[in-house]
Amino acid sequence: MLFNSYEFIFIFLPITLLLYYLIVKKIGSIYAKYFLILASVAFYSYWDIRNSPILLVSIAVNFFVGRRIVETKKKTWLITGIAFNLLFLAYYKYADFFLDNANALLHTSFPHLDIVLPLGISFFTFTQTAYLVDAYKGETTAYSKSDYLLFVTIFPHLIAGPIIYHKDMIPQFSEESRYKFNFDNFAKGVTWFVIGLFKKVIIADWMSNVANLVFEHSEHLSILEAWGGSLAYTLQLYFDFSGYSEMAVGIALMLNYNLPINFNAPYKACSIIDFWRRWHITLSTFLKNYLYIPLGGNRNGHHMRNIMITMLLGGLWHGAGWTFVIWGGIHGCCICINHLWRKLNIHLPKIINWLLTFNVVNVAWIFFRAENFGQAFNIIKAMFDVSSFCYPYSRSLAKWMPNISYSKDFLFSSNDVLWIVLFMIISIAYYSTEDWMKEKFQPKAMTAIILSICFVYAVSQLNKLSAFLYFQF
Repeated sequence: MLFNSYEFIFIFLPITLLLYYLIVKKIGSIYAKYFLILASVAFYSYWDIRNSPILLVSIAVNFFVGRRIVETKKKTWLITGIAFNLLFLAYYKYADFFLDNANALLHTSFPHLDIVLPLGISFFTFTQTAYLVDAYKGETTAYSKSDYLLFVTIFPHLIAGPIIYHKDMIPQFSEESRYKFNFDNFAKGVTWFVIGLFKKVIIADWMSNVANLVFEHSEHLSILEAWGGSLAYTLQLYFDFSGYSEMAVGIALMLNYNLPINFNAPYKACSIIDFWRRWHITLSTFLKNYLYIPLGGNRNGHHMRNIMITMLLGGLWHGAGWTFVIWGGIHGCCICINHLWRKLNIHLPKIINWLLTFNVVNVAWIFFRAENFGQAFNIIKAMFDVSSFCYPYSRSLAKWMPNISYSKDFLFSSNDVLWIVLFMIISIAYYSTEDWMKEKFQPKAMTAIILSICFVYAVSQLNKLSAFLYFQF
């Protein structure tokens, strides 16, 4: 079930909220917790009920292993749990990728297993892997079955994050104040949700039209089309994923729970290091705490090696393809260069730092989006092919510009270009939703009117339903 669907907005969410608070009032908080677990499993099953046993098996194994770790403190149990999660992920997400590479290297013909990727498997696997590591460090207790179940399945985060951590989430389930309706939290939750819905339905889905056109016609692009398509995808991905994350935060707040913030105006970053402090923050935290530091971090003189391993594996986590590995490798190399540059203590103007950072991120996203290397290289080549420059939309203006051709077959309209420029400005000058909610938000009549207009407009566009990009990762 998609957050941006009629079924979720007008049926599942209001019924779940109503029954949840009704059960709290009439029966008690423990039963409300059980109800939320059932509602979350139903939410997950709605997409494909065959995924539910996969989720529940993963939860059962990790809960059992986590208990053994807490009780015995044996590293063997930790290794067992991590091995299970890696094999679990490898089978469902990477089996065909491994077979393709084996066939290419060994000249064999192993057939595809054609395994359907279970929704959200990367997110609930990472969430539970972090739990096992923390259990071995002695940072957990023997949580109850219901608390652990709700921790993993709570539906706002289940499908596409943010990645949550037991020490931040599970203690909230024991606070009785969380089970009482809170108007302030509910108002903030609705605001977060509407902002996220607008970002996804109005901005991201609009940008997807331009991006899809360019990537589908990558063989014959002008320089303007290539740049327009790459920027459109850069904007689409940000507004799509940050939109989902903000909707998740909003839904959780309606239930009086706090999910971590996943984005902080990433396209304002003036270095790649700063970018990764702002982009997909919960994944950055996971990679740092559960991969980079265990590899040795910045100790033992292997700082750069550990960065590269972390980012290459981070790229592979996003998808079973070498294009994702290259994307991770680009970021890894740039982070290493960033660290070396800092050691030289050379300072450039802020605008130069921003331009370098944004353009590296933008070009790297092409590999993230491309279906293969050929498509990626075609677009990148066109982006820097000055000879392909043509002036669209105005034949008369082109007459005044020597050596520049006019094209009436431009892939997207002048309106598309204006929207790209507008949303570029918004994403760069964006006052993050978190900052705005903390410093500016007030539940006043004017705020309610503006949000209502945004909500109605977004809902009117739901007939163009599209899944969130991070569902496939």
